[in-house]
Amino acid sequence: MSFHVPEKFRFRDFISPYGSNESYGNNGLFYVPLNGKRLKVIASDGMGWEHVSVSLKGRTPFWHEMVFLKNLFWDEEDCVIQYHPPKSVYVNNCENCLHLWKPIGKQIPIPPKELVGI
Repeated sequence: MSFHVPEKFRFRDFISPYGSNESYGNNGLFYVPLNGKRLKVIASDGMGWEHVSVSLKGRTPFWHEMVFLKNLFWDEEDCVIQYHPPKSVYVNNCENCLHLWKPIGKQIPIPPKELVGI
């Protein structure tokens, strides 16, 4: 299985509605430390999608933080995507939050490398 959660960063406080343990599988809240920051990550794998939402207090995650989390939650050779949906279906429940998605059991098309650069 390519989607995996870092159990050591799982938020386990069941006083909170976001608390979980291993019995929740790949679903839960994770606080991931990186370069002195604490990335808040909500992971899920329902309705045909693997998904992580990533947020920080005070700013949107940087590219290198998203790459780090992609490689933490998925295998190195997995392709995941960040959507920019049509305005008519846009949802913003959390400021400074970005999302990574991977459809389960489907391959995401990737443009040829030559279209990106040399």
